[in-house]
Amino acid sequence: MTDLRQIQAIIARETEALSFPQHPCDLYDPIRYTLGLGGKRMRPALVVLSCLGVGGKLEDALKPALGVEVFHNFTLLHDDIMDDAPLRRNKATVHAKWNANIAILSGDVMFAEAFRLISEAPGHVLKRVIDVFLKAAIEVCEGQQWDMDFELRSDVSIDEYLNMIRMKTAVLLGASLELGALCGGADNETASKLYAFGTNLGIAFQLQDDLLDVYGDPDKFGKRVGGDIVSNKKTYLKLKALELADNEARKALEQWYASKDFDELNKVNSVRALFDDLNIRHETEQMMDQFFLEALQNLEAITFDAVYKNELIHMAAALMQRES
Repeated sequence: MTDLRQIQAIIARETEALSFPQHPCDLYDPIRYTLGLGGKRMRPALVVLSCLGVGGKLEDALKPALGVEVFHNFTLLHDDIMDDAPLRRNKATVHAKWNANIAILSGDVMFAEAFRLISEAPGHVLKRVIDVFLKAAIEVCEGQQWDMDFELRSDVSIDEYLNMIRMKTAVLLGASLELGALCGGADNETASKLYAFGTNLGIAFQLQDDLLDVYGDPDKFGKRVGGDIVSNKKTYLKLKALELADNEARKALEQWYASKDFDELNKVNSVRALFDDLNIRHETEQMMDQFFLEALQNLEAITFDAVYKNELIHMAAALMQRES
């Protein structure tokens, strides 16, 4: 088995087959609903790809891969509560369909189920696998808290922002690859390089998401273009613009981001024009390319089955060439 799509199909089938009690239905129905919303199953697929690439077997990585998928969906469920988001993958979020208390409790069970699945890793690496998983789980929470803290601060640095997206988004990609490598019997250096590959790729991916929010094709982007500008979200583009702006441009940016009474389209177009004057698109693309190149260098530095290495390279390239 060498095809990423085949692996994703296996993960989707095994996720659907996860069994939960019927009662209390308000606890378990939201879990079945959340896991049934679909998605690319990219993180669990990385667990399996990494395991196979270092010479392991599918069965060594499958349950931990499912654990990663359940954990990822748990984080989305709780994120939706904090963001008061009405939709996830074009379907009602759990807190909107049921209520926030049910969503919190169902999420708690999902975390417990994720840990149970992770704990089915091969016995000789079980302690290391659990350590990697729990470290990533804690960092994801730290990243979410930093993101919320940044909403109340006016002095966020670019380094702080990059560290926040590393924890909130990238570490789970890195941990997925590291978990798979450990399950497949890789040495510590190989596992660490795979973690670095996933983490650097995750940062590049989030920077691209920031970029697409401003410059994406409205017909292809998965959310409204300019949403980050409208909501005054701190992104790499905004922070880089404030760093490069002269006094006049900085004053204009700060006025737009401080304004409480504005036409949304006018605000998006005006801020984008200021970004254009400061060449922020190019600046962001350069930073993306830097992290993407580091990711590929991490991957090239290890002994890894050539077929599966090519799958990882093609997957990474596809992520960075997306338009939505």
